[in-house]
Order: sequence, then C-alpha cells, then structure tokens
Amino acid sequence: MGSHIVDVPTTIKETHLHFFLHDTLSGDNPTSVIVAQPNSTVIKDNNNIVPFGAVFVFDDLLTEGPDPKSKVIGSPRGLYALASRGSDLTLIFNGDLEFTSGEFNGSSIVVVCRDPLVAVKEMAVVGGRGKFRMAQGFIWAKAIYFNVTTGDGILEWNVTIFHQ
Repeated sequence: MGSHIVDVPTTIKETHLHFFLHDTLSGDNPTSVIVAQPNSTVIKDNNNIVPFGAVFVFDDLLTEGPDPKSKVIGSPRGLYALASRGSDLTLIFNGDLEFTSGEFNGSSIVVVCRDPLVAVKEMAVVGGRGKFRMAQGFIWAKAIYFNVTTGDGILEWNVTIFHQ
C-alpha cells in the first residue's frame, strides 16, 4: 500500500439534465415494493403511509415528460427506507439512475442522501458510471404528483452534474 500522484483532467464538465421519475407502489405492476418492515410490537404506527424502518426496493422509470407514457430514458434502481419516527416523513435514498437512451445511454448517476418527503428538495449526486465517472452534483426534485393514499408519485428532477 502507499500513495502516488495521479494525473487528473484539467477541466471538469458541467452537465444539466431534466427528467421525471415515476415511483409506483400501487396496482398490479408496482415499481417499488416493500421488502422489510419492523415488527409492529416494536414500532407503533404514527399514521404515516409506511412505518418507521420500512425498506423498499425500486425499479422505477425515468421519462422525458411527466406523462407515464412519455419516452422512457432511464431505469433508476435502488432502495429507500423510512428513517424518521415523527411526522417529518424522511427517507434515506440510495439509487443508481441509469440512462437507457440518447447521449448518456449506458451511463448513470448515483444518488445517496436524506430525502424528506416535501414538495421541493435538494438531493446529492455522489458518483456515476460511464460518461458520468467521478460525478458530483445536486438535484432539485419537485413533486408534481403524489397520492397520499397509495404513495405513488411523479418527481420532476433538474440535475446539475460535474464530471470528467
């Protein structure tokens, strides 16, 4: 083991992306499913959609427009967990958003952060693959649709990425 000097790019690219993430918990073909939840004798329900400690796995859709039938441009996959005990619904989000068409086909960004369930929020880009290798950045996510009964939602994402 040891340290050595590594050549790095002299310029960093800045890329702006805009798309919609569709997360569906209801119906016959959900894109998010609960895979673990606490024993109800340990955690009392706080009238949230899901109990504190619930863990979901997702295989959502990224689209060009807000309509679920608009062109699919990516496949975000990962997990999120409800990480707040009170009325301030907060998830921990861990996802790899792979782009499946266009200029960034085969590349992805990695998002890992606290995710408060509010109308507008900032999220962190902490890495990436392909054209987004060594990515860092941020996302302004805005809920344009949220069903409080089912948990289904559509988020508009404006992404700024700095990468090689």
